[in-house]
Amino acid sequence: MDTNFWLQRWEHGQTGFHQSRVMPLLQKHWPSLDLAPDSRVLVPLAGKSLDVAWLAAQGHRVLAIELSPVAVTQFFTEHHLTPTVQDTPQGRLYQAGGIDFLCGDIFDLDAATLASCQGCYDRAALIALTPDLRKRYVTHVYGQLPAACRTLLLTLDYPQAEMDGPPFSVPDAEVQAHYGTRWQIDTLETRDVLAHEPKFAARGVTRMATTVYRLTAR
Repeated sequence: MDTNFWLQRWEHGQTGFHQSRVMPLLQKHWPSLDLAPDSRVLVPLAGKSLDVAWLAAQGHRVLAIELSPVAVTQFFTEHHLTPTVQDTPQGRLYQAGGIDFLCGDIFDLDAATLASCQGCYDRAALIALTPDLRKRYVTHVYGQLPAACRTLLLTLDYPQAEMDGPPFSVPDAEVQAHYGTRWQIDTLETRDVLAHEPKFAARGVTRMATTVYRLTAR
């Protein structure tokens, strides 16, 4: 799976993964991070998620990263915002409403940009990546976020043999392996979600849970 996979999904309107509401687990657990309102918050692989606007409404300076220009322009159109646009070495930057939306590759983010983030909301990035890319992603992104940075991470866990990703299964053991050395890991909630995901049940999945983690960088 390469970048063209995601670009084509957006260009062809194959975006069944997009949610038409703010993630309830974000609203429930975000306060546990206890971030200052003006903290800069990274949202990797953001799509056009309503969660981005919700985080901005909490007073955060949101840095959303998304590969597809279709997703980025739809986000601003649907929120009735007219962004300023400039090209940067890391991609095309759209700015409006307290939101910096960088249209580019997450792996092109430099150390200085990542070091400026006090928080991170990872709902759809880790589980969107193949195992080899997950390892590279954790090293590049989480390895350069600053000490004391706090992250809300959401994962899915299901029998991977029952369905091809994305989204991919990321069980707790993998989370511990990826983050345990540098990050303090607190499990906030695990919830059985298969009954609410009929499209996955229709594909033969027999078990699916989502887990919410709070990660604090040491």
